[in-house]
Amino acid sequence: MTDNSPVTVRMLAFLHTLRRERGLPAALGVAVPAEGLSARALADSLGLPGDAVEGAFHNHVLVTLDAVVRPGDRIAFLPYGTPATHPAFFGPPRPCGTAGPAE
Repeated sequence: MTDNSPVTVRMLAFLHTLRRERGLPAALGVAVPAEGLSARALADSLGLPGDAVEGAFHNHVLVTLDAVVRPGDRIAFLPYGTPATHPAFFGPPRPCGTAGPAE
């Protein structure tokens, strides 16, 4: 059975403010193809400025924008300068689907 659940998307910090100033929701469900798409492509489709998005929490893991987002996933986009994205807190971003500390 194919999962066609929407992706739960949130924008954090400055990105939240940016969406609200544009009269857009800062949290929403988005349909994505079954094969998925990159977090970068999803951010672009939502009109988030590419130079403002540093990374994302994808299913509770800090990832780069190259992570593949599939139906039913949860993602929260983070702008540059968000303290929690600093490697001192989480280590370097890991590819989607890996767990534990970065090697």
